[in-house]
Amino acid sequence: MAKIVGVVTTDEKSIGGGSPIFYTKNREDLQKVAHLLEKVMDCAAHEVSEDLFIIVDRH
Repeated sequence: MAKIVGVVTTDEKSIGGGSPIFYTKNREDLQKVAHLLEKVMDCAAHEVSEDLFIIVDRH
């Protein structure tokens, strides 16, 4: 089973929970941060909506 290890968003009001949350200023930064975290953490980044990515542990 996959585990959400992080969330990257531009919308501070719609996200909460137990995983680390990374806030970005715009969509361009959102994509950059999500893909950087994907590489650094050896995980997968999945776009949930225009302003939300989840980082999922594949192992």
